[in-house]
Amino acid sequence: MILVILALILWAFGWWLNVRLAEGPNAGAPLVRLAVPVIFGVTVLLVWELLVRGLNVPMVILPAPSLIATRFVTSLPVLWVDFRQTILKGALSGYIMGCGAALLVAVLIDRSDFLRRGLLPVGNLVAALPIVGTAPILVMWFGFDWQSKAAVVVVSVFFPMLVNAVAGLAQTTAMQRDLMRTYAAGYWQSFFKLRLPAAMPFIFNGLKVSSTLALIGAIVAEFFGSPTVGMGFRISTSVGQLSLDMVWAEIVVAALAGTLFYGLLALIEKGVTFWHPSQRG
Repeated sequence: MILVILALILWAFGWWLNVRLAEGPNAGAPLVRLAVPVIFGVTVLLVWELLVRGLNVPMVILPAPSLIATRFVTSLPVLWVDFRQTILKGALSGYIMGCGAALLVAVLIDRSDFLRRGLLPVGNLVAALPIVGTAPILVMWFGFDWQSKAAVVVVSVFFPMLVNAVAGLAQTTAMQRDLMRTYAAGYWQSFFKLRLPAAMPFIFNGLKVSSTLALIGAIVAEFFGSPTVGMGFRISTSVGQLSLDMVWAEIVVAALAGTLFYGLLALIEKGVTFWHPSQRG
């Protein structure tokens, strides 16, 4: 009971401190902007630890963060093999192929009203298909190795990326396009100097959304057939063995990988679209 009371006090103190920092006179300072999420995250972990231990929650329901951290450190070789199989082979390869193909098709759609009217509705239909329905089919088609996971990722990211790219390429106004024609600019000159730069915020939005979809698609696909490695395989087998600390260790790996990749894309976007109002200080 003492640990539960301590957890409530710690939560109240962390909340009060974050409010003071977020609403204080130095709220816009870089150090304060970094401190607020760090304090919040540390507070959540400490309260989680205290509540689990104070209420004697069984590990099969919710393991304490200290147990997850211990399992994470002691299982680094296994986690690395799973990370390489799921993220580097399945998710990353499918992400590159799916987003690259979507950009090429977006250029074709931009030049053809027929494709715009015919392909985009079909794309919306395919994008609405659930992964749990398409993943088993693609696993049967492409086998149980990483190629089938990459295929699931391609299907998952292609149409969200396509819709964003097509919307971005349509952002320029008729006056801007007419101005390029008065300079005797051809289609590709206008494309690279006007339309593609204007579409970059939309393209990066699609890339960032697709980064999370790629990770989810690769992990879910491994539930339906995989070699004896992979994050999805490890999660499903660990749940069957009631080894919830290993499940959470894999979740931590997925969360860290997704966060780092998303942050890398945001950093590249800031450098490429420095002119956009959303990137100005």
